[in-house]
Amino acid sequence: MALLLVTWANGAPLLARLVLGDRWTRSVDGGRLFLDGQPWLGASKTWRGWLACLLTTPILAVLLAVPLTVGLAVALTAMLGDSASSFIKRRLRLGASQSAPLLDQIPESLLPVLVLWGSLGLSALESLLVVGGFLLIDLALTPMASRIKGRHRHG
Repeated sequence: MALLLVTWANGAPLLARLVLGDRWTRSVDGGRLFLDGQPWLGASKTWRGWLACLLTTPILAVLLAVPLTVGLAVALTAMLGDSASSFIKRRLRLGASQSAPLLDQIPESLLPVLVLWGSLGLSALESLLVVGGFLLIDLALTPMASRIKGRHRHG
């Protein structure tokens, strides 16, 4: 259940892109640059993605008999972890949507797992298994997601 919530929260922005195409793609950072001249987060971090996550993850949580507030906390921490990864990637001068294994998966899964650890009483081992499971799922699906993003951009 925890792995499903974490995976859904992180996949909701991509699903929103597939459903909505290039509509409502305003970037979270508004194109503003940080002190190093690089974007704060980059064009791939959109309000549409945040809203997709924040609106749908709590619904999934309720369907899984998890409190709505826990689902909202999972969504919020997943997006904060993803944004933190993007901020670091921009400082490393990696492009938007450029892959950075581990940096792309750990923050966006570990932060929600910390919420679930307290809320659902996950053990340390269960928490590690959720983070590891998400890492494997994300690494397996990233090439497919990149192809979908590329096809959607050009098609």
